[in-house]
Amino acid sequence: MRRLLLTAAVATTAALTLTACGTTEPAADDAKKKSAEPITLTDASGAKVTLDGPAKKVVGTEWNVVENLVSLGVEPVGVADVKGYKTWNTAVPLKNDPKDIGTRGEPSMDTIASLSPDLIVATSDLPPAAVKQLRKVAPVLELKAADAADPIGRMTQNLDLIARATGTTEQAGKLKKDFEAKIAEGRKALSDAGLANAKYAFADGYVVSNQVSIRPYTSGSLIGAVNEKIGLKNAWTVKGDASYGLAATDVEGLTKLGDVQFAYIGSDGDKASTPFNGVLAKDAVWTSLPFVKKGNVHRLPDGIWMFGGPGSMATYIDSVVQSLTK
Repeated sequence: MRRLLLTAAVATTAALTLTACGTTEPAADDAKKKSAEPITLTDASGAKVTLDGPAKKVVGTEWNVVENLVSLGVEPVGVADVKGYKTWNTAVPLKNDPKDIGTRGEPSMDTIASLSPDLIVATSDLPPAAVKQLRKVAPVLELKAADAADPIGRMTQNLDLIARATGTTEQAGKLKKDFEAKIAEGRKALSDAGLANAKYAFADGYVVSNQVSIRPYTSGSLIGAVNEKIGLKNAWTVKGDASYGLAATDVEGLTKLGDVQFAYIGSDGDKASTPFNGVLAKDAVWTSLPFVKKGNVHRLPDGIWMFGGPGSMATYIDSVVQSLTK
């Protein structure tokens, strides 16, 4: 069992019943007292995390964590790979200038310690040894990075845990409500355009050593789950991994898709991420594909993080609807 650094904070005095003289404590004082109460959470690892009150100085080691913090109105003091976040997630941009704490896979313990955070929010993508080291710096809320069995449920559960730790549950409720409304809006728009149950395949790709690798987003991916919520039929038949619902194929593998709507996201800030409108332009297999011949290849806007939170997914829905119905 992992050793926790935090011990439970001493409980505050019991709530007072203010009935004398028919008066009550001002609402502002009630809110202040409530905000000062200790918060105890159980994170995805099963660890108990106790905070003196809502965390204000928060470090995020993964971009979906950072996105949720920003969406909840919490400006993180430390972010892993700030440049990368700004490149890949412009749907929910940073509103402050956080300290870069290193890479997402290997954050700098010294840098994080120098920030004296109230809370570090990490994910299960970090090695257990790294999480153990982080717990020596500050309280750590470890989230399950992804779950192909329930991608949207995992996204909202992570949002809720962060909201409870930061005292922003009201904002979390609004984000979830807005996301559900966006799903309904997108589903109606696609249906009205005659695209209900349209076969659709989303992927991203990379060029490594002059070889093109393609990553299909199956029904177990967050994007795959969102696609189905808005009424699209996932055309991928390959099996994705148990966490992210991602698979691997090559250009030849695309021949199994048939006549579909094909969409992808790349980044002009990362040239290796745009093979579909780059090196494949002259590839005989690519140019022979039915959806390529028909012009049903859609590059969605840069800056939508495919593993993000409600903010990224809402922007994704808008982009899909616009691309498929224009």
